[in-house]
Amino acid sequence: MRGDREKMHDMLEAIERIERYASQGREAFEQNELIQTWFTQNLQVIGEAARALSSEIREQHPEVPWSNIIGMRNILTHNYFEIDFDIVWVVVEQELTPLKQDIASIVQSLDDST
Repeated sequence: MRGDREKMHDMLEAIERIERYASQGREAFEQNELIQTWFTQNLQVIGEAARALSSEIREQHPEVPWSNIIGMRNILTHNYFEIDFDIVWVVVEQELTPLKQDIASIVQSLDDST
């Protein structure tokens, strides 16, 4: 069974995959449905990994908006035809870098404790 560390690495990898295409800017995102799908899929991965983390990790790190991350995953997965790509872009542009830093810090603390 995969542990919290592996799930957080999944989150970091998904963020890095999004970053590769986010650097092309909003115009590329708006004009290219493949990039939109790429972002959506990787945001789902982030949300699914967050959902699967132990409650202990989530409780120890309330600075991370776990419920928002999981909620976005639920919308992206179950309300596919209602996705607001303006919100997706805002998340990619404004929320992923702080999330990446938080997750990397949590992983580092787990590595330090073993």
